[in-house]
Amino acid sequence: MNFVVAIDGPAASGKGTITRKLADELELTVLPTGDTYRCLGLEVLKKGYGIDQVYEITELARQLDIQLRNVNGKELVYLNGEDVSNEIREPAISKLSSLVSSIVKVREQMVLLQRRMAEGKNVIAEGRDMGTVVFPNADVKLYIDANEEVRADRRYKEYLSNGINITYEEVLEQLRWRDENDKNKKVGALKKADDAILIDTTVMTIDEAVEKIKSEIQPKMVKKKSKESKSEYNEDDFDM
Repeated sequence: MNFVVAIDGPAASGKGTITRKLADELELTVLPTGDTYRCLGLEVLKKGYGIDQVYEITELARQLDIQLRNVNGKELVYLNGEDVSNEIREPAISKLSSLVSSIVKVREQMVLLQRRMAEGKNVIAEGRDMGTVVFPNADVKLYIDANEEVRADRRYKEYLSNGINITYEEVLEQLRWRDENDKNKKVGALKKADDAILIDTTVMTIDEAVEKIKSEIQPKMVKKKSKESKSEYNEDDFDM
């Protein structure tokens, strides 16, 4: 069975944490597409490219080698064989990843990469345009949101836990800039797909959100598995 759950939403809405918990409980493979852009942003920074060097950045995107590995129960991101899980969380990398993701040709390459990473798997993919661009035919589409003050507080606490020295006011300003940039991209802009289910986590705990979303996903997983099982049985029945 190839089953796809597409989750979109703004930064710090809780979609990353929710995605990982859903993946564990429903045995789905996580596809954190935001991390693929952060990896590209990190490579751009290391190469010293300017944001106007479209050809060079597009070539970097074409050559990215990204591996998602579970090490001792922790999901790690490897870029060209190196663990960059913490490095790509730096505020400067997050901002740069948003800028490079606005380049149309770069985004086209990244969409191809993300689809390849999902091939032959039951995946749960989170990002900004999963349900609208990357997986428009996803089995389940969700849009996870929360008000900006709550999101800023979550991101602020995340930075502190990772040893990043930053103020709440700086985080809130970055978040507002990120929202504006993501919503106004020429390609892959952040928006809710028409057929996506809205989940507002402003006053919800992660566990509450997970349980609500599971009630949307599980019936569709069972239905698709049942349908495919019947199809396989019919094919065998006529096998000579």
